[in-house]
Amino acid sequence: MPLSTRLSIADTLTLGNATCGFMAVYFTTTGVLIPHLTGAEDSGMARHSAATAVMLMLLASIFDLFDGIVARKLRSSAMGAELDNLSDLISFGLAPAYFVLVWGMVASDAHQHVSALAAIVVLLAVVLRLARFSCVTLREGIFQGMPSPFGALTIVSIVLLELPFIPTLLAIVGTAWLMVSRVEYPKPRGLLALAMLSWIVLAMGMLAAWAFNAPGGELLLQTGCSLQVVLGAVIPLFATARRVNAFRDNRREARLAARG
Repeated sequence: MPLSTRLSIADTLTLGNATCGFMAVYFTTTGVLIPHLTGAEDSGMARHSAATAVMLMLLASIFDLFDGIVARKLRSSAMGAELDNLSDLISFGLAPAYFVLVWGMVASDAHQHVSALAAIVVLLAVVLRLARFSCVTLREGIFQGMPSPFGALTIVSIVLLELPFIPTLLAIVGTAWLMVSRVEYPKPRGLLALAMLSWIVLAMGMLAAWAFNAPGGELLLQTGCSLQVVLGAVIPLFATARRVNAFRDNRREARLAARG
């Protein structure tokens, strides 16, 4: 095969990301949606399937984290960037949007058509974010807008919290807006990447405890989802405050330079 079309190790990890996203859709469909539509609902099976779908999105985020690290350490093929965007669209665009759509169909207090619009907003936010990422050059070490893996996990956490419909809807749309915003987020490298990986593994443990109805599993899930949502809300506040302070410092320096 031509060198430009040979898969590298990083590309293989990226394809693992896409596979996880597709399987998340599969488990959401077969374990949550179809039993609901056929009247064969089993709360235990739905819980296991929902937990499995979210775990697969978490696993996809691990693949997404490591394919970048491997690409920097070894090499990536000419297809690497395109594969990464397409895989992210499946795992962090389609999968969470579909999760929102199914929530709107199975939740007792949800409105199906409004939930479908919210799912479309999530999907389009990820599409726009990935497109912008491909054509906008930023300074090293930052993302513009909430990273799509972080946004996807925040959205499914909001759904799993089982809040009333309106607050859930507003939080989902707000997260989608953060993904296309100009708020700056640090890239997960070094200690930050290690912290992110540790959080993902911990989240998987919480989901497993909830899925198997372990003692305190419900509380663990609610705690983990709440922390994810709080992080999603707090990081933009810190980033905005930092930009405001930097802007003030620049203006102050400009005034001092003008006086001097």
